[in-house]
Amino acid sequence: MILNIDIAAQTLSLCQAGDNPSTKTYEVSTSKFGVGETNNSFQTPRGAHCIRAKIGDGAPINTVFIGRRPTGEVFEEKFRTLYPNRDWILTRILWLSGKEVGFNRLGSVDTMRRYVYIHGSPDSVQMGTPGSIGCIRMNNADVIDLFDRVSVGDSVHII
Repeated sequence: MILNIDIAAQTLSLCQAGDNPSTKTYEVSTSKFGVGETNNSFQTPRGAHCIRAKIGDGAPINTVFIGRRPTGEVFEEKFRTLYPNRDWILTRILWLSGKEVGFNRLGSVDTMRRYVYIHGSPDSVQMGTPGSIGCIRMNNADVIDLFDRVSVGDSVHII
């Protein structure tokens, strides 16, 4: 599978390898700080990537992750009030790794070392508009659907 993330449209399209048209399109939310590859920029990195790891298989919907580990909590809307500035990572994680040395891989531009993911978010988070701090956020039902369709090593293109 190939994942094409369109920053301008705030969409993720899932395609079969080859010239096949997209099989599914999801609304996403990328960084509110725009695009960029530099460490600590909180921007969404561009270019060719791959899925480095799939995390959270079988976890209940709304499972809270910190440091790619489930905390044992299941997100409730009251958590947003308790931690209003937190960018919640929920349900599933697809950890991305850049494939372009010097652009989004290694050194000060390494997507994987920046911990950039495709991940679930609270259902109240608006999709279709930038709002994350670098990652690609999805609705929980959508990230589960995507997670079940992709494999480690699949290509991800962020344009």
